[in-house]
Amino acid sequence: MTKSSAILFILLFSLLFKLEEVRVTLLLVVLLIAGGLFMFTYKSTQFNAQGFVLVLCASFLGGIRWTLTQILMQKADLGLQNPIDIMFHLQPLMFLGLFPLFVVFEGLPLSLSEKLFRFHEAGMLFSLVGKLFLGGILAFGLGFSEFLLVSRTSSLTLSIAGIFKEICILFLATRLLGDRLSLLNWLGFAVCLSGISLHVILKAMNSKGEKALTLHKEASSDPDLELLLRHTEHGEEEEEDVETPQH
Repeated sequence: MTKSSAILFILLFSLLFKLEEVRVTLLLVVLLIAGGLFMFTYKSTQFNAQGFVLVLCASFLGGIRWTLTQILMQKADLGLQNPIDIMFHLQPLMFLGLFPLFVVFEGLPLSLSEKLFRFHEAGMLFSLVGKLFLGGILAFGLGFSEFLLVSRTSSLTLSIAGIFKEICILFLATRLLGDRLSLLNWLGFAVCLSGISLHVILKAMNSKGEKALTLHKEASSDPDLELLLRHTEHGEEEEEDVETPQH
């Protein structure tokens, strides 16, 4: 649940940076999703204060990250609407930020592992490299889809999509791993799904409204342009009629 609190921070920063307007429906969607997810995961894990603080800080920083990413990608002057462009500029910085942590926590065990640097069988090495390559492709596809979604919609929509993914994982855990849920958990599941459904419906209605407005503007501008062209042609014909008797 704490990890999914990023939606609250994304909403906060979206309002601060004026990416979203304060609407009752928007607040209702966020409250339904956050409240439903809280009930869905209630008493599912043991509470740890240190872990709670770390995950809450990660959610806070994630809210800032995706809000600023939306600003970068939706600002036409920067020319970063393409997900490949934004990944080209951001991924090296992410690598530099994560590489020191990788060296500290995983560098020594990886260097001593017999599966990589101290391998005895070439087949094991090729298998491991193939798995790493496949993981890299999947990570690239995930990052590309996330940035594409932010560029076309918003960071809030991305957060809601992530919450839907987590709900699916928890639901599969109850079916495949035998996890048990109480009545309160199932009620939270229903409330969270209702919030996500409401967000999808509102997005669809706004999209149809924008398309209708665009078509109305095009329809209203075309007759004006046609009248202007007709007036110009009529004026040229009158000038030709006036000049003809003089010759």
